[in-house]
Amino acid sequence: MESLAELSVFSALLAGITLSAASGLRVFLPMLALGLSARMGWLEVGEQFAWLASDPVLMVVAIAALLEAGAYYIPLVDNLLDLVATPAAMAGGTVIVSALLPEMNEFAQWTTALTLGGGSAGLVQGSTVLLRGASTAGSGGMGNSVVSTGETGGSLLLIVLALLVPIVAGIMVIIALIWLLSKLLGWLSRRSRKPSSDEHSGQGSKPPES
Repeated sequence: MESLAELSVFSALLAGITLSAASGLRVFLPMLALGLSARMGWLEVGEQFAWLASDPVLMVVAIAALLEAGAYYIPLVDNLLDLVATPAAMAGGTVIVSALLPEMNEFAQWTTALTLGGGSAGLVQGSTVLLRGASTAGSGGMGNSVVSTGETGGSLLLIVLALLVPIVAGIMVIIALIWLLSKLLGWLSRRSRKPSSDEHSGQGSKPPES
């Protein structure tokens, strides 16, 4: 594996976007991976984020990652977790990208991190919420364990790719995010037109007054 501590700014940014997307699948696994990578010298984080590699933080995040992965296999709890996981994923993605950005103006750093990291994590998380909702409606929750396994596996895969081939992984993730965004916008557009169509249909079927 190449020396990730010497990654260019571009490569580090793409690694951050990939880890942020992984946060949309599992909040704590990418944070744990970032902390361990910083601890091992594989990734270089800003001085203000050195706490990510500390023993107490690594221990807490590791426990949280295990609990999160297991909780998604509990019926109903998985749907409730999505309410908390969405803002948590966006926060995690923001911290990840901010930690990997070079030193810059604080406002610019956090704005960039929120846009790229928080946006990536939020988009992926929002898509999984819709997928889990469809699974719950279609299978009564019986298929949710398959969705949960796919989410955990997908998060782990993105973490590995972010560390091994950050540029390739980042480009692939950006393409996937653009595709997801187009699908979500199309879905929202269809939903916004549906009430209007139903209203016109109801008016057309209204019997004439005597």
